[in-house]
Amino acid sequence: MATTLADLVARAAATAHRQAQRFPGALTKDALPWAVIEAYDADVRGNLARDPRIEDERDAVLIAAVKLAETPTDEDDEMAEARHRLAGAIDGLERTVMALGLVNRQAMKQGLGEAGQRVGPAEDRPAG
Repeated sequence: MATTLADLVARAAATAHRQAQRFPGALTKDALPWAVIEAYDADVRGNLARDPRIEDERDAVLIAAVKLAETPTDEDDEMAEARHRLAGAIDGLERTVMALGLVNRQAMKQGLGEAGQRVGPAEDRPAG
């Protein structure tokens, strides 16, 4: 079965969630934001037609990751809340890409879909 851009989006989101769970410990606070967004930037971002709504969601992931990184690690409730906000931002980015993202020519050349095609299935798209 051929890999699609939607598959890469799902993998990037799963990777981001795993990175978020590894903090603190395996990642430093300076590395966390970039580790969370790394798979998305490497595998997805360059294969999408530019859309400011998607970029805003990506920024929201980075902001939530920075907030988690800056949360005192000895504050369990605050860490849990910051981790929850980051998970929500990751999920928001995934939903937005699936609903609004368009496959670009670069992705088409890689066999990830047809240029101009929506990344996600019709049921993921907003009404209207």
